[in-house]
Amino acid sequence: MADMNEILRHVDHTLLSQTATWEEIRRICDDGMKYHTASVCIPASYVKQAAEYVKGRIPVCTVIGFPNGYSTTEAKVFETKDAIANGADEIDMVINIGWLKDGKDELVKEEIRALKEACGDHILKVIIETCLLTDDEKIRMCRIVTEVGADYIKTSTGFSKAGATFADIELFASHVGPNVKIKAAGGIASLEDAERFLKLGADRLGTSRIVKIVSDETAGTGRLS
Repeated sequence: MADMNEILRHVDHTLLSQTATWEEIRRICDDGMKYHTASVCIPASYVKQAAEYVKGRIPVCTVIGFPNGYSTTEAKVFETKDAIANGADEIDMVINIGWLKDGKDELVKEEIRALKEACGDHILKVIIETCLLTDDEKIRMCRIVTEVGADYIKTSTGFSKAGATFADIELFASHVGPNVKIKAAGGIASLEDAERFLKLGADRLGTSRIVKIVSDETAGTGRLS
């Protein structure tokens, strides 16, 4: 088993439930800071409060066009600018899946480019919802994300039929350019799975469970192994 500290450094500690309260978001922030995760990923409505709470001690990530991706590009751009103005450090956007299936790759590309411009120097991750796509569509998205220059391609919202699979991470790793990193998200439920996703090429893991597992395993020891 890999060092738990190393796994945690790749985790976007996530809470995106529709019922999420500030008390729950605050706890996510506390745990993210305690365990030195890569970021906390939270709803946009909590970004300002969370950013003020963490005071730069951990990056704040939020989601745009979430979870369905079929908002207009203009709406997604507004969401992105608003989130960054409120203190978001990282943006995870959902593509328009219907456009991709219609073969409107240029529209998909233009939308990602518009959000990348709105992000400026902030990290942009592109969620493609792999469980709804064919392998050909996944490969096309690898090429689009590479060409546009987004920072990450991300498997899933966690709100559709399935989450990340090892096969999808292997596929991404074979088709994205060297400038694009990979985020596996949705259904990552064990340290063993987290470690395997990282070995296959993922750089980030979107999950709500890994910190809880580590917290439970280290309860009473006062330290990470």
